[in-house]
Amino acid sequence: MTLFIEDGAPVIVQGMTGHQGMTHTARMLKAGTNIVGGVNARKAGQEVNFPAAKDGEDVTLRVFGNCAEAVEVTGAQASVVFVPPRFAKDAVVEAIEAGIKLIVVITEGIPVADSAYFVELALRKDVRIVGPNCPGLLTLPSTEGVNGCNLGIIPDGIVSRGPLGLVSKSGTLTYQLMGELSDIGFTACLGAGGDPIVGTTLQEALEAFENDDATKAVVMIGEIGGSAEQDAAKWASEHMTKPVVAYIAGFTAPEGKQMGHAGAIVSGGKGTAQDKKEALEAVGIRVGRTPGQTAEIMREVLASKSI
Repeated sequence: MTLFIEDGAPVIVQGMTGHQGMTHTARMLKAGTNIVGGVNARKAGQEVNFPAAKDGEDVTLRVFGNCAEAVEVTGAQASVVFVPPRFAKDAVVEAIEAGIKLIVVITEGIPVADSAYFVELALRKDVRIVGPNCPGLLTLPSTEGVNGCNLGIIPDGIVSRGPLGLVSKSGTLTYQLMGELSDIGFTACLGAGGDPIVGTTLQEALEAFENDDATKAVVMIGEIGGSAEQDAAKWASEHMTKPVVAYIAGFTAPEGKQMGHAGAIVSGGKGTAQDKKEALEAVGIRVGRTPGQTAEIMREVLASKSI
């Protein structure tokens, strides 16, 4: 298993028949992800064709009325959610109650109270949520002859399998650091999301990479707002045996102004990039001032440890 999911695990897409769902289902299929169906109560029983979506062959996927039916028929182990914000809470709860153990929530703009509800429910039900408001989860195949999983909107083909793990609050910076370190490769790249409440925190991602034998070092991308980076730094200082290199976005951000994500705001002088940089460096985690410098620091760390 590579970070929360087995290679080639069956996956359903909630909201598959919408514009975003259709676009990214086709892309995930072309990346080799084992998409086995979609969910949309209003279009239950329909079939959707994706031309040349898998090894040049057409793929036809059934649309199920609910997650429970989809799981019963397909054995789905994961779901990717492309449902509009006002319906996202019900969609995630439905997936949890259907017994799906990994739910990747791409949707942006979900009310914080809704996120709090389904994240707490997932914790009680031992369900892993990635997101919301995130680019998703990309796992590279752990053995030859099988496919990894591209769950969400992370571009395929940037990287191959390698010793690095990556966790990021930012989608765009995820892709940039993947590109900067593409020659080294990754076990998995996880977009944690930039909302105030997320299903998988930076700390939890570090824990997962620490427990993954194939991951030898981790890139962590944070940003202004909140204390997730400081929490991750504290945990890493006590438990992490693998090297971590970080980048914090927002050194020039003005106080009190939201910068992109709902959680990216400095308030009361707290949550600044400098605060986070100091907390990370205090426990021995080197922090780059730019994505390029962060990649160079990681190369230095890998060379020093003969990774």
